[in-house]
Amino acid sequence: MNSGIINVYKEAGYTSFDVVARLRGILKVKKIGHTGTLDPDATGVLPVCIGKATKLCDMLTDKDKVYECKMLLGTETDTYDMSGRILSRKSVTATEDEVVKAINSFIGDIMQVPPMYSALKVNGKKLYELAREGIEIERKPRPVTIYDIEILDVSLPEVTAKIHCSKGTYIRSLCHDLGEKLGCGCAMKSLIRTRVSIFDIADARTIDEIERITKAGNIDKIILSLDQAFEGLSTVFVIPDEDAVRLAINGASIEADRVFSESVSYFEENERYRLYLPDNRFLGIYTYTASIFKLEKFFLE
Repeated sequence: MNSGIINVYKEAGYTSFDVVARLRGILKVKKIGHTGTLDPDATGVLPVCIGKATKLCDMLTDKDKVYECKMLLGTETDTYDMSGRILSRKSVTATEDEVVKAINSFIGDIMQVPPMYSALKVNGKKLYELAREGIEIERKPRPVTIYDIEILDVSLPEVTAKIHCSKGTYIRSLCHDLGEKLGCGCAMKSLIRTRVSIFDIADARTIDEIERITKAGNIDKIILSLDQAFEGLSTVFVIPDEDAVRLAINGASIEADRVFSESVSYFEENERYRLYLPDNRFLGIYTYTASIFKLEKFFLE
């Protein structure tokens, strides 16, 4: 089996760890990891990296994401979603226009406090472990970006919205903050992650589907190759020179006069590029600085 990424559709009830554990058994591979935790009740896109692609996990976690969220106004819980203990119920007095205006006010760069029920670690312990012990600690607000919010449906007290956001955004916290702004409380009722970087929900496969495809011997057909994960980056090749190829294979920096590109007329300073050997084998991701391509991540099989 080749190294690469599988676009998994995580179903409700599975933790992200459960998905990895089950796929490890199905695919018979040890080196496997996911690219960004989804809550057990949430569903949707969970890219899973196999083999050398596990080096990609942190790079894909950094990507922007798109969610479809159903918010329940008038309800506040300790987990900020409907899996938790209900703290209060209030009537929703805001009008539909006021709700939409409040939601749209979160678009842009904002500071967000992570929920206590999250996998963030403080002094080596996950926040949700402390929360289960009845301990609540102060969490520092973190900068996140909400690129866009599209309101899909308003049927008060429920609102469904499509949210395009940066890494590190907690949609549950966004719901909670909306409830605070409107003064009635709000909890996340459901969450679907519809996109992570280039991985779309339309192409995602359930674990059962992946198991059937594996048994049929067709697993390589649904594994995205390492370089495809960076299809937004320009392509550069090492020249067919023995010394240049030797340096490249050993992960050394490559001078600009030892590469060529059919799609790039000049190299942008501090830009990232996909670098290949003359025989089309993918080397890795390099950053161009001061006429030199410096290695960022090495993926040569």
